Amino acid sequence: MSERRSSPGSRDSLMPNAEQRARLRKIRRFKDGLSRYGVGTAGMMVVGALALIFLYLFSEVAPLLRSSSLDVTTEYHSPVTSPANPSEHLVLERYEEMGASFNRSGLVSFFNADTGLLIDSVKVPSPEGAEFSSLATSVPSEQLVAYGFSDGSVSLVQEDYKLSYPDDTRLVTPGLTFPLGEEPIVLDEEGQALRKLAVQEADAGIMMAGVAEDGRLLLGRFNSRENLFGGNAEVTVDRYELPGLPAGAQVEELLVDDVGRFLIVADDREQLHFYNIETPANARLLETIPTERGQVTSMEFLVGTSSVIIGTDTGSVSQWYLIRDDNNRFHLTPVRDFESLEGPVTEIAPEYSRKGFAAGDTQGNVGLFYGTSSQTLLIKSVSDSAIKQLALSPINGRLLALDESGQIYVASIWNEHPEISFSSLWQKVWYEGRQQPEYVWQASSGQDASEAKMSLVPLSIGTLKAAFYAMLFAIPLGIMGAIYTAYFMTPKLRGVVKPTIEIMEALPTVILGFLAGLWLAPFLENHLPAVFSILIFLPVMMLLVGLIWSRLPSSIRDEVPEGWEAAILVLPIILTAWACVAASPHVEVLFFDGSMRQWLTNNNIDYDQRNALVVGIAMGFAVIPTIFSIAEDAVFNVPRHLTQGSLALGATRWQTVMGVVLPTASPGIFSAVMMGFGRAVGETMIVLMATGNSPVLNFNIFEGMRTLSANVAVELPETAIGSSHFRVLFLAALVLLAMTFLVNTLAEVVRQRLRKRYSNL
Repeated sequence: MSERRSSPGSRDSLMPNAEQRARLRKIRRFKDGLSRYGVGTAGMMVVGALALIFLYLFSEVAPLLRSSSLDVTTEYHSPVTSPANPSEHLVLERYEEMGASFNRSGLVSFFNADTGLLIDSVKVPSPEGAEFSSLATSVPSEQLVAYGFSDGSVSLVQEDYKLSYPDDTRLVTPGLTFPLGEEPIVLDEEGQALRKLAVQEADAGIMMAGVAEDGRLLLGRFNSRENLFGGNAEVTVDRYELPGLPAGAQVEELLVDDVGRFLIVADDREQLHFYNIETPANARLLETIPTERGQVTSMEFLVGTSSVIIGTDTGSVSQWYLIRDDNNRFHLTPVRDFESLEGPVTEIAPEYSRKGFAAGDTQGNVGLFYGTSSQTLLIKSVSDSAIKQLALSPINGRLLALDESGQIYVASIWNEHPEISFSSLWQKVWYEGRQQPEYVWQASSGQDASEAKMSLVPLSIGTLKAAFYAMLFAIPLGIMGAIYTAYFMTPKLRGVVKPTIEIMEALPTVILGFLAGLWLAPFLENHLPAVFSILIFLPVMMLLVGLIWSRLPSSIRDEVPEGWEAAILVLPIILTAWACVAASPHVEVLFFDGSMRQWLTNNNIDYDQRNALVVGIAMGFAVIPTIFSIAEDAVFNVPRHLTQGSLALGATRWQTVMGVVLPTASPGIFSAVMMGFGRAVGETMIVLMATGNSPVLNFNIFEGMRTLSANVAVELPETAIGSSHFRVLFLAALVLLAMTFLVNTLAEVVRQRLRKRYSNL
């Protein structure tokens, strides 16, 4: 038997031997492993990057979730007060190093806040032979303190801290200034003791209200003008006597606002009396309101004097607003109640520049509260004796508490974001100056007296509103265009149309936003009837052209190759759109009295030039390529044997599309819609430039909106790092990311179910 040998050019010589096959298998296993682990690693890196984004955003948001704290760091017996000379008012300067006690004797003692050591003392001028009878303070930011005396006169002083840096060391030098001069001024010309006193700096001058010993309500308006020839300032005084309280009630507390318009009086019968003093000579009592919470024991304005905090003998702490009704009349209205203290409220200390305050009671408890967020931040026992005086620093980092035994407690406070709570972000809030609770985004204003309004509801609704109208425009065009292009259009024409539409996705959105804001918005405003007539007549025209085309002789229809029928519609579409635009002015004259926009306004439909209609069209053009490209691929990749089998069984092409193509391609079409929705939700530049950025809360197509993404883009560069506003913007970004993540996750679940359901096709 002869041995068979392979010649060099035979087929067997080309086959790998066992050793080569083993080496090839090893290489293949290496490539498979590299691909498997490489793809897995890349996927994990994507997940990790997404997780890091979440972590970073959450790290900036986390301080909003931190609870407030109050920790007593030191305590000592007050060296500047005594039972015979008690403190009537306590303050803490902005560097939190020095406190000041305004004593009954008229001595103002400045002391080291940490040790209690006396730094300096200044005597408040007092009339000879007169005794102290009352003391009043303005809102903390003005730092006015008025001493009332038994002869009806008043001394007005103001804290003054001079800052210097000898040897590069900060030195704060305390002192007092005298806004109305050093000589006491007379409030009660009858010379009776001022039993109660209120002071506030208003536009018309310094307003003072007082209660004389015989119960008369007094009002004084004081102005100081510099003497042109030097010397003391000239003080002008206007004095008025106000109507007394009804039924002989006695005044316990009184406040005057910083506009010089209103006076609020608390009596000894658990009632509040609200006076209009805008014209002091004709001052009148507007209303008397029962507190329904007990006898008022302490009462203070918050910054801006638009709301007043009232503490009672039941421990109740409540906030009341000055609210204007539809008849332009103000009413003093209770708005919110905070958690009650354990004993009667003895002292309320408002913050300098925020809507927060501290309150103390007879049981030695101190509570921190915040108005806008309706929060009782904490209530903590500080002393075994009743709290007599409280002082918050202007930067809200430290607190001094003086109890009735003369002990001073120094406490550190962490209270950086009290205005943020779930209710202030996601529920209606009753803001100062408004008639009812509302959702409002207005994070900053020109003055500290205006509270920050940071509801995320208008921004979230605005995001959904913009996405809804964009998808309403893009989904029909994108999906129907994809179906026609993939199934009915000739390959040659498809090779032109598909790349052209996909190139649209490369258009910078800032260009689309620019065109939408500066060209499209004015065009739509001037041609509103054309918008609606195009929506009506364009589909009718297309159906009419199709009907006419179907009735033409086959000899004419055969001149147009199959799949090129869409080209026939180009000219009719252009002519119909032109005719609608040209007829728009005539339609306005015939049906809308010459202006459709004015007609909408007259019918209580607000119209903004940059509105949801503009955004829907502009952002729709940005979203269409995404939807079209993915949906077209899904329809085009439906297996040919399915469509050919349907046609072979006698189904028409349209029946095949509805019964076979769409169900099979539905997972891909659904993914296209969700991808387009994600693009619309996250879009920034188009909504930034084409909406007017008004954070309104409605789905009116003729009004604008503000979205989460546009809000972050507009406000983040201008906010202070680490502020509540800064962190809420990061929270908005986190909400936007979570929203898109949840939508995409839900979309993937639905897509997988659709894929499983129609996989047997």
